[in-house]
Amino acid sequence: MSRYTPEEKVKIARDPGRPGTADFIAALFTDFFEQRGDRLCGEDPSILGGIARFHGRPVTVIGHRKGKSLEENLRCNFGMPSPEGYRKAQRLMRQAEKFSRPVITFVDTPGAYPGKEAEERGQGEAIAQTLALMSALEVPTIAVVTGEGGSGGALALAMANRVLMLEHAVYSVLSPEGFASILWKDASRAGEACGVMKLTAQDLRRGGIVQGVLREPEGGAHTNWEAAFRTVDAALVKELAALDKLRGPALARQRYEMFRAMGQGLPPAGREEP
Repeated sequence: MSRYTPEEKVKIARDPGRPGTADFIAALFTDFFEQRGDRLCGEDPSILGGIARFHGRPVTVIGHRKGKSLEENLRCNFGMPSPEGYRKAQRLMRQAEKFSRPVITFVDTPGAYPGKEAEERGQGEAIAQTLALMSALEVPTIAVVTGEGGSGGALALAMANRVLMLEHAVYSVLSPEGFASILWKDASRAGEACGVMKLTAQDLRRGGIVQGVLREPEGGAHTNWEAAFRTVDAALVKELAALDKLRGPALARQRYEMFRAMGQGLPPAGREEP
């Protein structure tokens, strides 16, 4: 039983000192080669992706990037991707499938950018196409929610064979502030909304939405990056070994069945209940 309330977990998940995608890539992977641009419109720094080696094995790694400084925050739009970011992710996923590389994603975003410019360039279509593509990949896919997973902007990188969450990460259909604004017309009740939304890793594991909860150091991942890195590394090694037993269409089928079972009171496909 966690000693933190859902509201406290949201604050921990949003802590600017938590390791982000760039930090996980630097710690867990070698020979990372970043790839930029969607080959259609432009480059979106809020999605970081490329080719790397994980324990010597070629993989494709993609994740949301918020930045650490104010300058980086602004350049990365505080981790809220535009259509170009999702189309870049699609390009990398197609490349991964072509060369039979597993896809590992790191999810940490308040949601996709909702601005007028993004809508004009096809934000909804870009997210939908990413969802469709990732759900049908015939290579192993693992998603790790490391901080804040918000709405379709997060789900677009989480249609994986295994969805894992750090212990104090959160994952929900929208922010608590947005939830409170819609349900009660009062954003100040966001703390109350946190308890209603079932957005913690523990709630989601019980509901079969995620397949694993990864323990964090005392106080959160931002208090001990190295410990968090070791935990995620071990989980990725374990899950990749399990997924290597499946091939091609079987991977897509397992993913489909897992997502179809959500909300049906059934255990996630391919996993035994603890």
